[in-house]
Amino acid sequence: MGVDTNPTVSRRRLGSELRRLRKASGLTTLQVAEQLLISQPKISLLENGRRHIKPRDVRDLCRLYGVQHQQLLDDLMRLARESGRQGWWNSYGDIPYGAYIGLEAEAAAIRTYEPFVVPGLLQTPAYARSVIAGTIPHATAEQAAARLQVRLRRQSRLAVPGAPMRLWVVLDESVVRRVVGSREVMREQLEHLTHLGSQPHITLQVLPHEAGAHPGVSGQFSLLEFAGTTDASVVYLERFTSDLYVEKRSDVRLYADMYAHLQARALSPVSTRQFIAEAIKGYIDTESPSACCLLPAPHP
Repeated sequence: MGVDTNPTVSRRRLGSELRRLRKASGLTTLQVAEQLLISQPKISLLENGRRHIKPRDVRDLCRLYGVQHQQLLDDLMRLARESGRQGWWNSYGDIPYGAYIGLEAEAAAIRTYEPFVVPGLLQTPAYARSVIAGTIPHATAEQAAARLQVRLRRQSRLAVPGAPMRLWVVLDESVVRRVVGSREVMREQLEHLTHLGSQPHITLQVLPHEAGAHPGVSGQFSLLEFAGTTDASVVYLERFTSDLYVEKRSDVRLYADMYAHLQARALSPVSTRQFIAEAIKGYIDTESPSACCLLPAPHP
C-alpha cells in the first residue's frame, strides 16, 4: 500500500479478519486469552482495531486458529506491519483524535450532525482558528497552530480528483447564529458554506429551531461509511475528554435512522441556501466598527 498506508484502517481490517478466524475456530476470547497467556480485554481491543498488533502476535493467533493458507497468513502479516506505521497526522505532534482522522481519510461517505459549530471539514481558516482558541484555551500557540494545520489538511479529502468523499451535513440553526471569532469571520464562513453546498458531492441542510425536539438533541454524531465490503460502518461521537466509536451493527442502524429523521426535519438544500443567504445579510447589516471592537479577536 506504500507510504500512504492508513494504520487506522489496517488495524480495523486486521481485527475484523482475526475475529472471523477466531469464530470459525470455535474459540471464545476468554479461551484464546488463556491459551496465549494474555488478557481477554487485549483480544477484544485487537479485534476492534483499537490496538496495534505485532506480526508475532498475528503468527501466534493464526497458529491457534489453524490457519494453513500461506497467502492469507502473508496478508495478515502485511496488515500487522502497516498497522504499526504512523499516519500523516502524527508528524504534527499529539493529536488526540488521530483514530478518527484515519477513518475519515478512508471513508467513502460521511453523514454528520453538528449542533454547535461548523464541521472541521467545512471550516475556513479564520473560523477554525477561532474554534480552536475558544474550545482549547489551555493550548500553546504551537499546539493551536498544529491543530489548525491538521484540520485544513483533512479538508483535502473533499477535493480528491475523481473520487471526492460524499458528505451530508445537517447543521442546527445555532451554528449559523453563533458568532465565532467575529461577524466578519462568520460572514466569510457562511459564504464558504454556500459555495461548498453547491457542489454535487456535498449536501448541506439547516435544522431550524422551530423543528423543536429531534433525535439530535443529545449531541453531535457522525456516521462513516466505507467502500470496501470488509470495512463496516462506524459511528463517531465526539466528547470533551474521550471519543466514542460505535460499531455494533444494530447501533449503527439506529444512528442511521436518527440521521434520516434529522434530514427529514431539516430545510431542503435549496431552502438552506436561502436561509444562509439571509443570515449573511444580517451579519453585514449589523456589522459596525464599534460593535467589532467589542468582540474578541481570533487567536494568532
